[in-house]
Amino acid sequence: MSDDLIYVSRLVRLPLLGLDGAEIGRIADVVVGAVAEREAPRVTGFVIELQRRRVFLSAGRVGEIDSDGARMRRPVLQPHPFAVRPGEVLIAGEIFGSNLRGKEVIDVGLRPTTGLSYSWEVATVALGTTTIFGRPRTQEVVEWTEAGALFQAHRPIEREAAAIGLLHPAEMAEAIRKLPPERRRVLAEALEDERLADLLEELDEEDQVRIVEGLDLERVGRVLDEMEADDAADLLGELPVRRRDQLLEAMTPDEADPVRRLLDYKPDTAGGLMTPEPLIMPPTATVAEALARIRDPDLPPALAAQVFVTALPNETPTGRYLGVVGFQRLLREQPPKPLGRCLDEQPDPVPAGASEREVAIRAAAYDVVALPVTDSAGRLVGAVTVDDVLDQILPDDWREY
Repeated sequence: MSDDLIYVSRLVRLPLLGLDGAEIGRIADVVVGAVAEREAPRVTGFVIELQRRRVFLSAGRVGEIDSDGARMRRPVLQPHPFAVRPGEVLIAGEIFGSNLRGKEVIDVGLRPTTGLSYSWEVATVALGTTTIFGRPRTQEVVEWTEAGALFQAHRPIEREAAAIGLLHPAEMAEAIRKLPPERRRVLAEALEDERLADLLEELDEEDQVRIVEGLDLERVGRVLDEMEADDAADLLGELPVRRRDQLLEAMTPDEADPVRRLLDYKPDTAGGLMTPEPLIMPPTATVAEALARIRDPDLPPALAAQVFVTALPNETPTGRYLGVVGFQRLLREQPPKPLGRCLDEQPDPVPAGASEREVAIRAAAYDVVALPVTDSAGRLVGAVTVDDVLDQILPDDWREY
């Protein structure tokens, strides 16, 4: 697939490959969202044929697409059944065969979205005819802007949601907060799963609860899957126990497990504030390997500022916590050097039961971006980032300033 274009006609029926390269299923269709003004329609996900079922795979979980198929970048152990949501369009199922300029739409070209990782958008539309043998014959290729009507959302709420979905999460939250409560819920419901997750992370708990109360169980489960574990735990902590348990069951197990662990801690402690998935590596890993990990564009800046080093296993709760290596230290060391020989002595980890005040004092004293959090056995269970601390100590209405 040359020139960075990915043709949907070639993409369908290709395999979906897991993290280990094994085939999981096959791509059946591509889902795009509504057009917002002059922005190209963006791919929201893929329909996957999996053991005779059609399931939905969010675009953010796919890391690479080429002639061999699509490769996962994050695991999905319990995919959700596919259903078209308002404002979404199936390219193969709905766009193919449509009439434009008296010709038939026979293909759609996708390209990576400029400035965004793991994101694709519509670039071109191929027009032509189908031969008596069922083979498409291209006669003309046009820019998507000349075929925008094919992708237009037909209801004002969808257009408004598409426009809001293009904003920075903080700007989305500001726009939503200015609306009446019922309008907020309707607009939020029309957002893509990933964008709704981004929005919820920027809202206070009261607004979060109002929005998710009106959504079905399956939809909220998908959105929680896309949220950072600590934000998902904060939201679930505001819900009745029965509803909380139902939503945890609706999440994929690999996403739900760290959230369950966070819910075991009191919200005003280090354990309640932390993210359970900081960047963790063994002492035998090299500086070069650590630098490669912190380059991940999906890693939040506060977590990319340092690597926590532990004995095996390197997933929380880890083996014994050994120390931390900041990114500046990594830049000064030779690439082959093991992380075990680069450890900083400070800061000492904070116990999971430490109060939020203790955490804030420790973060200020050592001038760090993130603090390691350990349990009574000395295992790393997470890290508290400076934005988590600020979120807790600022006034409840700080987002409105």
